Amino acid sequence: MATRKIAVAVGVLFVLQMVSAVIGNTLTEGFIDGDSGRTALTAGVAFMMCSGLAVVGIGLLMYQVLKGFDQKLARWYPIMRVAEFAVSAICGIHLLTQLQAVPNAMLWVYIPTAIGGLVFNYLLFVSKIVPQPIAVLGLIGYALLLLGVPLDLLGVLDTDMGMGMILLVPGGLFEVLVLPIWLFAKGFKLPQVSQPARVGAA
Repeated sequence: MATRKIAVAVGVLFVLQMVSAVIGNTLTEGFIDGDSGRTALTAGVAFMMCSGLAVVGIGLLMYQVLKGFDQKLARWYPIMRVAEFAVSAICGIHLLTQLQAVPNAMLWVYIPTAIGGLVFNYLLFVSKIVPQPIAVLGLIGYALLLLGVPLDLLGVLDTDMGMGMILLVPGGLFEVLVLPIWLFAKGFKLPQVSQPARVGAA
């Protein structure tokens, strides 16, 4: 798959996973709060599954690009994205079958999301396949997301409301606006491979 096509596909998947996650979370939260029925819950879980599959797709596609810079470290990005999908799927299936949410479900999803995001943006930063300020935004966003997990579990803040939601803003901007727009417009800037000099005829 051509690198340009990978860039566009990754940009599309980032937007798709975010939109699907927002819709899915809204529908499932509506059921938990008693504002909607079983049909909305089923649809919500389906949207969350779509978001998870998009996440896995991002990991697998980006591995094809990043493995050329650090194959061992790049391998952890799709692994974390698969783990993210697995945790999300388990929480969704539990909610669908038991009609009860797993306590702190989103926080458990955030852990592999943040770890994978830090690996991803470190590789973006050192490889320079996108401008380094974009990678810095991603590093800040995923670091804040990871920080928010223990703070939420300890009751210091709530990542679903108020000041806690501020921790999600940099990562959200990175995923749904800054990186996708750059990928659509410019794609990846890969190192130029030097061509061997031709030997002139005598």
